[in-house]
Order: sequence, then C-alpha cells, then structure tokens
Amino acid sequence: MPLQTEQAPAARPRLDTFQATLADHGKRLTRSAPSVLQINVGKICNLTCIHCHVNAGPKRKEIMSGETVDRILAWLEATPLETVDLTGGAPEMIPDFRRLVDRVHTMGLHVIDRSNLTILLEPGYEDLPEFFAERGIEITASMPCYSPDNVTKQRGEGVFDASIQALQRLNALGYGRHKKLPLNLVYNPLGASLPPEQEELEADYKRELKTHFDIDFHHLYTITNIPISRFAAYLKHNGQLEDYMRLLVENFNPASVDSLMCRDTINVDWLGNVYDCDFNQQIGLTLGNRAGPYKLWDLDLDTFRNLPIRTGSHCFGCTAGHGSSCGGALV
Repeated sequence: MPLQTEQAPAARPRLDTFQATLADHGKRLTRSAPSVLQINVGKICNLTCIHCHVNAGPKRKEIMSGETVDRILAWLEATPLETVDLTGGAPEMIPDFRRLVDRVHTMGLHVIDRSNLTILLEPGYEDLPEFFAERGIEITASMPCYSPDNVTKQRGEGVFDASIQALQRLNALGYGRHKKLPLNLVYNPLGASLPPEQEELEADYKRELKTHFDIDFHHLYTITNIPISRFAAYLKHNGQLEDYMRLLVENFNPASVDSLMCRDTINVDWLGNVYDCDFNQQIGLTLGNRAGPYKLWDLDLDTFRNLPIRTGSHCFGCTAGHGSSCGGALV
C-alpha cells in the first residue's frame, strides 16, 4: 500500500479572528454617516425564546429609566439622524415607552418598534396597535415560521396563535395593507442553520399566511441567529456550537461587509451606554478601545465616526450566506 500523506487543508476563513478574515478578502469595516439610533430599552419580555441573543424574559430587571429616556431625547433633538429603532426584550413593556415614542415621533423621525406580537394582547397593552397606527409607527415583528410547530419549538406554547391574532388586529387597522402603515415580519432559523433565500421565503410566507389566515404584510426579513447568550447556551447544550461556528465561518460572504448595520447605526443600551451593535452590547464589547463605555449624551458624531468598529467571532453571523442585519439579508 502506498504511503498516504496528510494533505494541507484548503484555505478558509479562520475561526479565531474576524479581522483576519476581512484582511484575507481585502475588506475593511469602516463607518459611514450614522442614520439610525437603535435603542435597546431593556431585557424584560413576556416571552423566553431559545434564539434570543438578549437573554430576555419576564423576570429580567434591566429596564430603561425615565431619566435615561430624557437624556437620550435631549441628545436626539440636537443630532441629525433619520430613524429610531426600538428593541428589547419587549420594548413596549418599559414604563416610559409611549412617552419615548411620542417625543421621537414629534421630532419628525421615523420610528420602528420591534415587537414579538404577543405583547399586543397582554393586559395593559391591548390599545398599542391603535397607538402605533395613529402615529404611523413601523412595526417589525418576530414570526419565525408560518406553521405552528416551528414557532412553538422556538418561542413556546400558544405563541403562534397569539401572533396570528395580533397580526389580524394590525391588518384590521391597515398595517401591512397600506404604505403608510408598514408591517414587516422577521424569520429566524430553527436551530443551527442559515436562513434560506429571503425573496423565496417571503413569497412562501405571503402565500401561506394569506391562504390560511387572510394576513398581509410588506416584507420578510431573514436574520441569522447569532451564537451568543441564550442561543449559544442552547447550541452548547445540544453539542452544536462548534459546528455552527464552522458553518458561519465557512459561509463568510465578503459582499455583505459594505452593508453591515454597524456601519451606519449607533446602538444604545438601557443605561445609555453606546455600542457598535446590539450583539456587541450583549457581550459587553464596549465602543472604541477604552475600558469604560461612552454615554450617548457625551458622544458627538464626529468622535463616533472616527472610532474603530470592534469585532469578534460572532460577527461571522452577520456575514454568512446572504448576510444578515436588522433589515434582513444584505446580498
């Protein structure tokens, strides 16, 4: 038998450094002019989803205070941004949520509420659809599948039926059916896989939800699950974390880099601390290279634009396959 020698593995992106992978492809991750302020108002949520990168749930105590809301609003009034993107947890659950939305809307900025839908049926929140419709607030809602089984596995019993009921209420107000009331849905894969092609899946969603529930919406956003926090724990428990990371790395797409949301988004946590993105926020990767975080109200846009974007292995999640952002696929 001839002697077999071990062949050198084919060149591929390295698991340990995202920056090295960018350099291997001749790419640099730099900021463009900021246009979006994404505010993560806290970790309290009425659901406990396995894919949640925030580790949100009903017992979390991290909730943005009224004082922090006021300081963010004062900063916004003096800053030329276009969009305020509200997320959580369930952002609707903080005490100052309506006041925050009203003030930002009065400034003439575009407001996005990232909703889990089920909160719109909870006591004390039932009038939120009307509140949103009166102000033309964009709703981007989590709906990980158009069939109940997958939703139940990812988000829990009863969530699918509640989500359908909430979507029907929104449709009745014109959401998803009129241009001025945008309603978008978000798909997250179940488990350790990449999202499929966004346009094809959107067509499936629209067909199935219309046929079975008479539901309309504008766009579907496919978002890759990022291997941090609760989802990383889920993968590790199932012995899939290493394989999932390898999947992300081996599907690195350099064409996604120029459209990454960290390039034009300022991300802020419930304390007013600034990060490059919501994922960096959840793992404590603070802005710039200094030890402590920047507070939003102490940061001017010129300083922000000149700070480097901090990266880690989780960034392969946003650059795998078709790419991923809060607005869906990138390429």
